[in-house]
Amino acid sequence: MTEQIIVSTALLISVAIIAFVGLKGWQGWLSLKERELERGIASVRTPSEADQGSAMGAARIELSDLKERIRKLEAIASGVDL
Repeated sequence: MTEQIIVSTALLISVAIIAFVGLKGWQGWLSLKERELERGIASVRTPSEADQGSAMGAARIELSDLKERIRKLEAIASGVDL
């Protein structure tokens, strides 16, 4: 009986540690993405270099690519041959 309590306590502590580490990693990733977004917005507001404009263009190209993929998927779902 004591052995089961020790094992279950160890498992509970290990799950708590894994959850804590995962949460810290998630928060770090979110803060990284937030900084990337802020840097991207700042570069759009102050286009002092030619490369900063290309990020906006790349985002538009990616958005149009995603829209085209959605159109193709909708056509496939409705049974229309492309």
